[in-house]
Amino acid sequence: MRVGTLSIAVLGIAGWLLLCGVALAAAVRMEPADSPVDNPLKGLVPYAGESAERFPHSLEFDYLPLAKLLTGPGQYDWKPIDDKLVAISGRSCQAVFRVWLEFPGQPSGLPDYLAKAGVKVTEWRDEQENPPQKHFTPDYEDERLVTALEAFIAALGQRYDGDARLGFLTAGLLGMWGEWHTHPRPELFASKRTQERIMTAYERAFQRVPVLLRYPAGPGNSRLAPNAHLPFGYHDDSFAWGTLDTGRREDSWFYLATLKMAGTMAMERWKTHPIGGEIRPEVWGQVFDERPSHPKAQDFATCVRETHVTWVMDSGMFRGGIDPARVTRAATQVRRMGYDFRVVTADIERHGEHGVAVALELVNQGVAPFHRDWTVELGAIAADGSLVETWPANWTLRGIQPGGMPTRWETSMERITSRGRACVLGLRVVNPMTGGKRLRFANAEEDRDATGWLSLGLLP
Repeated sequence: MRVGTLSIAVLGIAGWLLLCGVALAAAVRMEPADSPVDNPLKGLVPYAGESAERFPHSLEFDYLPLAKLLTGPGQYDWKPIDDKLVAISGRSCQAVFRVWLEFPGQPSGLPDYLAKAGVKVTEWRDEQENPPQKHFTPDYEDERLVTALEAFIAALGQRYDGDARLGFLTAGLLGMWGEWHTHPRPELFASKRTQERIMTAYERAFQRVPVLLRYPAGPGNSRLAPNAHLPFGYHDDSFAWGTLDTGRREDSWFYLATLKMAGTMAMERWKTHPIGGEIRPEVWGQVFDERPSHPKAQDFATCVRETHVTWVMDSGMFRGGIDPARVTRAATQVRRMGYDFRVVTADIERHGEHGVAVALELVNQGVAPFHRDWTVELGAIAADGSLVETWPANWTLRGIQPGGMPTRWETSMERITSRGRACVLGLRVVNPMTGGKRLRFANAEEDRDATGWLSLGLLP
């Protein structure tokens, strides 16, 4: 299938061909290799700034209380978010963040002006936690609060939707940790009507940065408003603990069990929207052991395969003194998360009297598609590694599903008389964030002739 055709005049292609020659290699079988563990927008995610050198990663996570951002009616202080984005991107990573109103053991996240206006806050103590923690749950049905949340989401989207430094946003705002529950006090949680209004606000405000919800829900859910038909991903925050469907009634809250109850649209959500989450803190790190010691730990590889997860938060791999064997096993598992692209063949041929045809076949050997439309470029690489010319290809990695037949990319271009200079044809995917980590292929030819480029074949 022809995916795209480059214009003859695109970015001086005539001059490029003049420099690089036209005697072309054909039907190159590309050599497979392990992809990097820190490919962008996937993998293990530490808290921002946490032991960055201990395990490769491309995303960092952080929480923010709403009270620091919403300072008055229609008044916002974006400096806390801006500072985090600057710091995280300065480490060549992209951010995942969540805004909360209540966080166990922390002061209320309700903005001061709403508290002074009389929005009720219920203070309570959860004796099930060890140690017991104080909670400050706002009245999620107070119209003043709900209206303020809708306006805040709209302003947040206006400022940050499309910001290349922001990888993913979890919806937050409602419930403990912004996880859309107030267990064991469900009567304090937001009504379905409030949930619907918050989801509608996110749907309107964010068209480019993916937003993830904590729980899948179908029309029959007694507590949660239906969301399976909406354009959101999900995040499983008890990953590898409460993920797999055990079939037991007491485990009906586990992620895959709720996904099945939400229906087919929810089950297939991973095909169009990213799945994220957090490894349950009790099994941080040890889920990568050959035999995890915690009896409730679920098999990580099975959880990845069945959820099609792209990223998960974890602090277990970002601490000191980690067993090297654990690191090795973790790297193997992380490569299987999300996307993992490999170019199978590269065919570079003369096309008629004056043309060049390029055809690539590639596969996604991961568990999920890539959910962004990043620019794909071709380039001519000289023997000294310098770039003679680059130009965009009308191709996209977005939406290529794992498994199945290889995806075929094709393009053609005009060929002009050569000056005899030999070049290599290269391929790269451009991370739109300045200084961001490169999306690299699972091929041995990555970086062979020029850093950041996959070498496809010789252009003599």
